[in-house]
Amino acid sequence: MRDAVLMSLLIGPAVPLPVPSAVLDALVSVQVITDTSQGQTGFELKFSLDTRSPIHTVFLIAGGATPPLMRVVIVATVNGLPEVLIDGVMTSHRTGASTGGVATLTILGKDLLTVMGYLPPLPIPYPAMPAEARVLLILAKYAMFGIVPMVIPSVLLDVPLPTERIPRQQGTDLEYVRALADEVGYVFYLRPGPVPGMSVAYWGPEIKVGVPQPALTLDPEHLANVGPMSFEYDAEAAELPIVWIQEPQSKVPIGIPIPDISPLNPPLAAIPPIPKRFPAIDETAKYSPVRALLIGIAKAARHADVVSATGSLEVGRYGRVLRARELVGVRGAGLAFDGLYYVSRVTHEIKRGAYTQQFTLKRNGLVSTVPVVPV
Repeated sequence: MRDAVLMSLLIGPAVPLPVPSAVLDALVSVQVITDTSQGQTGFELKFSLDTRSPIHTVFLIAGGATPPLMRVVIVATVNGLPEVLIDGVMTSHRTGASTGGVATLTILGKDLLTVMGYLPPLPIPYPAMPAEARVLLILAKYAMFGIVPMVIPSVLLDVPLPTERIPRQQGTDLEYVRALADEVGYVFYLRPGPVPGMSVAYWGPEIKVGVPQPALTLDPEHLANVGPMSFEYDAEAAELPIVWIQEPQSKVPIGIPIPDISPLNPPLAAIPPIPKRFPAIDETAKYSPVRALLIGIAKAARHADVVSATGSLEVGRYGRVLRARELVGVRGAGLAFDGLYYVSRVTHEIKRGAYTQQFTLKRNGLVSTVPVVPV
């Protein structure tokens, strides 16, 4: 049973439970999309039902006003190892019927970050609280959904004095937490798992280091485990942003070029492109030098990936689920494109007897920085 792949579907108001066999039998396909550029994961469930099936009414009522929140958890078990693909909520439904009496019910949804946008914006004051404390206080309200915060303190610890200013929340919880992340060059996203019903809310720097996932092998002589891949090198995408700050005494503007390399974003390629554009980041002039540099490093990292690779794989053949926001090795693509990549987008497609993934990988140049990649 080397290629054993099982899928579990849990649905319910607030606390998801395994669906009845009738619902699972009617399930035609599952799609889950994780895109690091969007910061949120979405899903789609398709059911094929008889037009008089009570499942239509159950889903429509449950996703409507009674109850207002219908939670969905999708778990894929590959070779005995469970992987939570998404823990989210239903957001919309689509139905269609054919002349043969067979109906199609499509359910769309997003991860639990959607819940953070439900409450109306309130100008809540946060006296003497740095951004990290404000994020923790906001996320504490969602502990009932199994959300566990992982907040990384920023290099700049800014504790506002109540006598000078008292920060107030602007926008919904989701908008405010993302705005606080942008101020210090951080990212905010939800990672489902490690067990069904739990999620980790990560607020911190985008990390491109760690133990790589098993390599995607293109060479048939080394047991290829991935389908055809295409690679693109866009040298015009490279930028070297310039952060402008003001000298506090003379108010003289100072421009600082920001490289795309940091301890958490090390180079994944030995030959990076030469930047041809030098955009100026003017809004940092009002910030302290430390905060301005953090924002500049984050912006530089977003435009550093000039090499992208796309492809697809069969999960049973690969032996595990390819995860987004982690490193993965590629071998068999040639000297220029072999090496480590950052997984920026993954689309899961699950049907009966088939589990495939489409993926997008990125890195900052050509030629690998490591002699071999983990198999």
